Formats: sequence, structure tokens, C-alpha cells
Amino acid sequence: MQAPRGTGYTAGHIHPQTAEQTAMKYAILPVTPFQQNCSFLKCESTDKVAIVDPGGDLNSILDALKQVGGTPEKILVTHAHLDHVGAVAELAETLGLPIEGPHRDDQFWIDMLPQQAQMMGFPASRPFTPNRWLEDGDTVTVGETHFEVRHCPGHTPGHVVFYQPDSKLVVVGDVLFNGSIGRTDFPKGDFDTLINAIKDKLLTLDDDVSFIPGHGPMSTIGHERANNPFVSGKHG
Repeated sequence: MQAPRGTGYTAGHIHPQTAEQTAMKYAILPVTPFQQNCSFLKCESTDKVAIVDPGGDLNSILDALKQVGGTPEKILVTHAHLDHVGAVAELAETLGLPIEGPHRDDQFWIDMLPQQAQMMGFPASRPFTPNRWLEDGDTVTVGETHFEVRHCPGHTPGHVVFYQPDSKLVVVGDVLFNGSIGRTDFPKGDFDTLINAIKDKLLTLDDDVSFIPGHGPMSTIGHERANNPFVSGKHG
């Protein structure tokens, strides 16, 4: 969960891209009043699609899936804040999809989804049970495309990211942003834990790795390493 910010995107429109060096495409759809980046990862060789962090606006997500094409295969979850998982249960039920992620340390956030929705003034959202909890070092697949799972706590204790080495792409949720980092003032958030996770699990990636954040525009690891005041050594 992150305060709304300008993204340069237009809600209701997907932004398709092709990841270089591999037969994978991705698209981004900002959803909810927080303009959370729901992303679609498509394996070109199989036409299988994963929906990452369907936070809300179910009808917009279903419309975007038609534009993306292919066959929805699963839902991937980085963490269990409402703006990232508000539509998970409904989407899984509507399309008959399994849910993978987050790490089980976010169970309490899933249990609190009805309260989160009420507090934030969001549409009602119900808890869900992932078909698979994810651990650091796990692998998830979309068709024939493999993603490395990296546990990156701090914003939430069960936050994970999805790294695709061949395409040099990582989906980071609310761990890292273009010029900023995730908030740590939520229950069980911790600033030092987040910074350590970024340094150990993200800044160890190559400079030319691009990332899809949970809010706002994409960036690269190299750009953040050099310019992000929280992780570049320019902070404090």
C-alpha cells in the first residue's frame, strides 16, 4: 500500500511491452484509487498469462485480459495490502485460477482484508487462501517462463518479488519505486529490514534490470542504485 501518486498512466488502459532477450510480454494496468500497477506477464511460447497483484477494478482487469490475449494461468501476489489483493478472491473464483504468494508472514494482512476495505473506503474484499505460499528461493512459472522468488520484507513481512533473469525484469511490488521506497509505517513494517532487503535482494541485480513497481513508472536497478536517495548512499 502506498499513497496515490502521479504515474503518467491512464487508468483503464493497459501498457503492453515486450521484454527483450526472451519470448515474454508484459502489460501494466493501474487499478484502484491508489493507481496500483496490476501487471500481466505473458509467456509468448505458450500464451499463458499470470495476473500479478489484482488489487481491484475487476471488470477493468477482465477487459485488459482480453486485450493481452492468451490463457490466464494463475494469480501471483507480491504482498497482501488491500490495493494489491482486493480483487484476488473474486478474480480467482471468476476464472478458476490458482493463487501463488505471498510469503505466509502476510497471513494477518489477508485475514484483515474486510477491515482494510472498510477503513480505506474501498469496495468489500474477502480473505483468500493461497494455493501456494512462497519462500525465498522458490521458482514460479508462467507457461514455460521461470521467475525467481525473492523474499523482501520490510514494507510487509511477507512481501516477495518475482525476477525473470532472461528478460532482465523484476516485479517488485511496493519494495522499491522510481526515486523512492515502500512505506514502513504499517503494522509489522520496518525500515531497516526493507533497506537490507533492497540491498541484498535487488541491488545485487545488474544495472540493466528493469522493474515494475507497485505504483508509478518503471525504472532500472542501475538508475536507483545511482539516484535513489534511500539506497544510493545519498540519504542521511
